[in-house]
Amino acid sequence: MLILISLVLVVILMIVASSKFNVHPFLSLLAAGIFMGFIGGLSEAEITKTLMEGFGKTLGSIGIIIAFGTIIGAYLEKSGGAMSLANWVIKKVGKKNSALAMNLTGFIVSIPVYCDSGFIILSSLMKAVSKRSNIPLIVLGVSLASGLYATHVFIPPTPGPLAATAALDADLGLVIMLGFVVAIPVALTGMFWGKYIGNKIGKPIALDTKSTIEQKKLPNTTKSFAPLLVPIILIALNSIAAYPTHPFGVGRFAEFLQFIGHPVIALFIGVALAFQLRQKKSKETHTQWVAQGLKQAGVIILITGAGGAFGAILRATGIGDYIGETFSGMELGLLLPFLIAAILKTAQGSSTVAIITTAAIIAPVMESFGLDTSFGRALAVLAIGAGAMTVSHINDSFFWVVAQFTEMDTKTALKSQTVATLLQGLVGIGVVLVLGLGLI
Repeated sequence: MLILISLVLVVILMIVASSKFNVHPFLSLLAAGIFMGFIGGLSEAEITKTLMEGFGKTLGSIGIIIAFGTIIGAYLEKSGGAMSLANWVIKKVGKKNSALAMNLTGFIVSIPVYCDSGFIILSSLMKAVSKRSNIPLIVLGVSLASGLYATHVFIPPTPGPLAATAALDADLGLVIMLGFVVAIPVALTGMFWGKYIGNKIGKPIALDTKSTIEQKKLPNTTKSFAPLLVPIILIALNSIAAYPTHPFGVGRFAEFLQFIGHPVIALFIGVALAFQLRQKKSKETHTQWVAQGLKQAGVIILITGAGGAFGAILRATGIGDYIGETFSGMELGLLLPFLIAAILKTAQGSSTVAIITTAAIIAPVMESFGLDTSFGRALAVLAIGAGAMTVSHINDSFFWVVAQFTEMDTKTALKSQTVATLLQGLVGIGVVLVLGLGLI
């Protein structure tokens, strides 16, 4: 119990330090990790080792992706490609529906693509739409994040729900079908909150009237879309190629698709396509534009890595096992996997870890809770997914990606993104419980 109380206090102190005293999140996250390590009984050597491993592992999976994403964003911004995309989006959906357009885009993209990567890839488009539509960036950012997050936790082949489906021996097709039923209202819930809070506290990005990019000289829409769509398509093909049924076979072709569809390689290809956006007459060089992207990536990468280090410390303390032991003996039906996943998610930050850990905890007790049917197992997977998005805050890398790319300080991000995930999780478990009426 001490470790849970300590965690709550540490989170509160981090929020106060960031919002009131302007302590940089990079420093507060590392300090919090060290403190929790001592509270959790880790030795000095274990704390430093876990911090470094957690930092490195997080950046090993997403650091290069962030760098490539910001380079693509710099090219789209400098060349006018982002404005070209924004003009196209506004023309197709209308200014009033821009939030819905971002929400649906995120919803589709995150089925094959990790939500962190999807947000980074689409952030340039989001900012351009904000400029073009005069809609606050917070509205579009939370709407995009909500769409991405919904499919990330509910719909395979995203790794989390796919792993939970396997662990609970659920029917994959049923999980996907019901996952869409749950994910749609969950995604829209986040969008509505984003519109509400964003219009109260957010401001649109000012359109640069001094820009040297003239409307008539904007890159064409196809060339502007290529750095965004091609990586997404390649990553989707990777997911399909790696599917258990092996739709592309198991030969060299499938291996090639998995190689070029790896997020790092796919984004690298996106960078190469972004190079085509720089006009030959431009005075600025490729080196200057790449440097601008990497400069923006630096802070984001460090904060994301620190969040990963903090999460690694929490996992090393065994807080997940303590939570599992505390709740596994309670007869709560579909609420049990939701509560365990929600506490794990809130405590250690990773939705995927929360999903996989919760599935392992409840797998042995499915029958005793009346969930030992095809429908019950599928709903249990979705209940875990709902919990695993409740809530995203300062120990979650996705929180920092959304905050940094949407230009929000910590306090604003907690009011918008964190509250959005709370509402999404509650709506998610609500829909799951309605679907499960009469099951138990």
